[in-house]
Amino acid sequence: MGPGCTPSEEVRFKGGDALDRNFDSCELPRSYRSPEVETILIKNDELPPRGGGEPAIVPVGAVIANAICDASWARLFQLPMTPERARKVIASI
Repeated sequence: MGPGCTPSEEVRFKGGDALDRNFDSCELPRSYRSPEVETILIKNDELPPRGGGEPAIVPVGAVIANAICDASWARLFQLPMTPERARKVIASI
């Protein structure tokens, strides 16, 4: 979910009011736009079971922002991280 929402999801505001109040005006992530993910399970009976879903989503935006910056020197601070926003930052460098 993290790699899907980072380049696409945005809640727009005008005068402090949310313009996107329902999913019909949101650009939701699509599986075909997300990178392929390989899951590797490692057996370790010495550790108790732990959550592995939502906590991993938190750093995804920062990871993608750093990858964009490493590749293009464009430091993006706003989601969604779109090609248009990256081009605008690159043009201002």
